[in-house]
Amino acid sequence: MVYDNPDGVMIGLEVHVQLNKLNTKMFCGCSTKYHDAEPNTHVCPVCLGLPGALPVINRKSVEAAMKIGLALNCEIVEQTQFHRKNYYYPDLPKGFQTTQYDFPIVSGGKVVIEGEDGEHVVRITRAHMEEDPGRLMHMGTIEKSKGTLIDYNRSGMSLIEIVSEPDMRSPKEARRYLDKLRNILEYLDVFDGSLEGSMRVDSNVSIMGGQRVEVKNISSHKGAERAILFEIMRQKNLLRRGGKVVLETRHFDEARGVTISMRTKEEEHDYRYFPEPDLVPMRVSDWGPAIQESLPELPDTKRERFISQYGITGMHAKALTSDIRVADFFEIVASKADPRAAGTWVADVLRGELNYRNLAITSFTTEDIIEIIGLVVEEKITEKSAVDVIRTILDVGGSPMDVVKEKGLLKVEGDIVTQAVSESIVENEEAVQDYLGGTEKSLNFLVGQVMKKTKGRADARQARELLIAALKD
Repeated sequence: MVYDNPDGVMIGLEVHVQLNKLNTKMFCGCSTKYHDAEPNTHVCPVCLGLPGALPVINRKSVEAAMKIGLALNCEIVEQTQFHRKNYYYPDLPKGFQTTQYDFPIVSGGKVVIEGEDGEHVVRITRAHMEEDPGRLMHMGTIEKSKGTLIDYNRSGMSLIEIVSEPDMRSPKEARRYLDKLRNILEYLDVFDGSLEGSMRVDSNVSIMGGQRVEVKNISSHKGAERAILFEIMRQKNLLRRGGKVVLETRHFDEARGVTISMRTKEEEHDYRYFPEPDLVPMRVSDWGPAIQESLPELPDTKRERFISQYGITGMHAKALTSDIRVADFFEIVASKADPRAAGTWVADVLRGELNYRNLAITSFTTEDIIEIIGLVVEEKITEKSAVDVIRTILDVGGSPMDVVKEKGLLKVEGDIVTQAVSESIVENEEAVQDYLGGTEKSLNFLVGQVMKKTKGRADARQARELLIAALKD
């Protein structure tokens, strides 16, 4: 891809994915269902790092890591092992984090996104397993906090850190990468992205070949886009004033939309990595074929199948497969209604109305949208009325037919439409003359008048045809 990048922007992302759909943590038997629990109630000697407590690896977390790696086109390592990453921080009770260093479980993959100038490949350097630290809750902003509370419920949760190459060139590309990554992970059913802390982002940003700056612990895709945009502008302005970009770690203040310096960037040797003595190396390459066989149909493959099987457009297929729940919803509808009509109504209309209300696809039923599509296909209601029915069900409730009857949305035909056409012509002489004089858009105005008189219950194409016929006479 040839990309115009005069500022030499390079963006790499480290994405920490919490495997919160597992029943237990990575090295102990504590439950992962801590999100609504009281602080420090889902803990044990292992995840609190108490003396003498020994870790036991959760096999399912290893399988999930391999599944993620294979879905990202990575290679599984012959042998993997854990290391201790040594640093002191209040949310790390052991004084070190159990992670992987020079033997990550998978490496060398890719994610294909829509770039600034067509299809763009973002290379995956590696994905490795590690444990989540606890959660710090500052009493105020990180700069002016009067104190900090610590909840260790999250400590020891299984994490997969997915590290990309610095292949992204704009904040938009970074957000598209995160969206695509989350889409793949949801298809794999390894995490619940709606839970707090389920997907956290560290962004590495540099411009003009200069030093990279890491922005830590960004909690949303929108936040990542904003943080990267601010950091690019901050570095450009700093260089313009004759300053120097230094290698450092910064924090993104969501409320103010700015990054704040936290510390100079550590190097690998600062962490004094060494092999975890309580966990033996693992040979996992033999697991690969079985895990590969268990992979579900992934978004790109499903998109191509939707196009070939259902005859829908590429744009609709992309929208429908961007969320596994929407894809499953569409397939149910397409099995009982015209697939192309189902693609249009689910991808364009229903998703638009749900997004406007910040609702999930589960807020509507497949039975209701199938019935609404049927009413349109059978020409009992207009498309405009169908949209009204969807909005009413979402806002008030009720069944499609009950809404149609209560609001009087059944399509009008015959004499009622003919009368509305005649009245629109008589009442809008200027628009009629404009149309007869060659102004085509005036006809659209007249069609609108007919629809207004029939309260949207006339067929717009029929109204147009009747207007053209009447204006020829």
